[in-house]
Amino acid sequence: MPNLKARAAASVVLLSATLAACGSDGSKDSEDADLSAQNLQWEDCPAPDASEGGGEAPSPLPGGTEWQCATMKAPLDWAKPKGDTLDIALIRAAASGKKDRRIGSLVFNFGGPGGSGVTTLPAFGEDYAKLRTRYDLVSFDPRGVGRSAGVKCGDDEQLDAYFQQDSTPDDDAEQKKLVDNVKTFNSACEKNSGEVLPHVRTTDAARDMDLMRQVLGDDKLHYFGISYGTELGGVYAHLFPKKVGRAVFDGVVDPTETVEQGSLGQAEGFQLALDNFAKDCTSKAEDCPVGDTEQDVKDRIAGLLKDLDAKPLPAIAPRELTQTAATNGIAQSLYSKDFWPYLTDGLDQAYDGDGKILMALSDSMNGRNEDGTYSNIQAANVSINCADDKPRYTKEYVEGKLPAFRKASPLFGDYLAWGMVGCTDWAVNGAADHPDVSAPDAPPIVVVGNTGDPATPYEGAKKMAGALGKGVGVELTYKGQGHGAYDSKNTCVRDAVNGYLLDGTVPKEGTVCS
Repeated sequence: MPNLKARAAASVVLLSATLAACGSDGSKDSEDADLSAQNLQWEDCPAPDASEGGGEAPSPLPGGTEWQCATMKAPLDWAKPKGDTLDIALIRAAASGKKDRRIGSLVFNFGGPGGSGVTTLPAFGEDYAKLRTRYDLVSFDPRGVGRSAGVKCGDDEQLDAYFQQDSTPDDDAEQKKLVDNVKTFNSACEKNSGEVLPHVRTTDAARDMDLMRQVLGDDKLHYFGISYGTELGGVYAHLFPKKVGRAVFDGVVDPTETVEQGSLGQAEGFQLALDNFAKDCTSKAEDCPVGDTEQDVKDRIAGLLKDLDAKPLPAIAPRELTQTAATNGIAQSLYSKDFWPYLTDGLDQAYDGDGKILMALSDSMNGRNEDGTYSNIQAANVSINCADDKPRYTKEYVEGKLPAFRKASPLFGDYLAWGMVGCTDWAVNGAADHPDVSAPDAPPIVVVGNTGDPATPYEGAKKMAGALGKGVGVELTYKGQGHGAYDSKNTCVRDAVNGYLLDGTVPKEGTVCS
């Protein structure tokens, strides 16, 4: 079922205790010495495959720089570094500036978890042109994602049916059906990808990044993490504090929260974004086509969803716009203020009996390609979250929490509360209640929070800065809308982030951009 946990820019375009105890920084380079000596074979990038979202091969950057792709070998099981390996798909664009000004590689993770960095980085490549003056821009498909041993949980027909299900059950029969559907989905993941499921934890991906640092020839990992990528960056800093170079976290996950607390925070965050959308629409000089007042906008949306629960609308044939698909599409449109016009058009269209736009937005969230195939973003999202997160919630537990979720968001409360059953029947035990990101020996890490962020609420930035340790997390605030801050193109945010990554100038603690 749709899982909104820390979805990132990737969705807009389109770890075990044993491992954690493997010693301090100094032991890692010798432990994986054989794999760290591998030579990457960089070649022209192929077109992304269906698991990565499909489409055309990435176009050259302005100026003619071609994107290059390679495959890195990493241990399947980091507890057995000399054992079986898996392939990690990489992409890069070489630095554009003078060689003597090159700092190294800047590694990006755009979040999800489950987003393909191999497809996302080229989509945003021009946004990072200034950073490319001193860095090779690098990203990757984390293990379990895309072409990096991507998890598979069902065929396209099965996924169509799964994402059409009622994710906000109203009675015992609907609750049982939802739980049974989740169990069937999870069993398919185990059947198709059982070998890799125990090895897709965030700690595993962090160790892959340190191997990547070595293979790329860098003494330090320079890193730009967005959304879930901030959690991955925090775990890396905890495991390898002395290997952290210049790092920026944007759209920050709160590392102190349990799954329940995070889901409740997202309910509040998406409700805030919806309130801001309604305010924006009704404050313009022209009439707002989806409501006369802010409350009217929200009331009409609630009415639409109630009607869809009883009778779906025609949408992208043969599929219909269900209550779940519409909720999913509305949530997708709230990730970026740039998407608000699509939400307005989609609602206006739905009120006239046509669900195509909202269905297309929902497809984008779920990773459904135009040809009806699916990327594996949702399969990977569930797999990584369930491997990371220890709690397993029953339907009875969720029922008891519904009042709190509905108070947080009349629109998204049930949707996010029932999402907590996604890991109940998972084949692999979760690692912990929340990730450990404490890194007192790391250099400064710039932590950027957006006051209007629906997916990773603003408060998470302060929690991340505190959890990293005194003098490590340096908080910067952006008073804006949407998920993340750097890609809003706000000059103040970009100047601060670029100043740190390019020149090492740490922003003043408490800097506010608007």
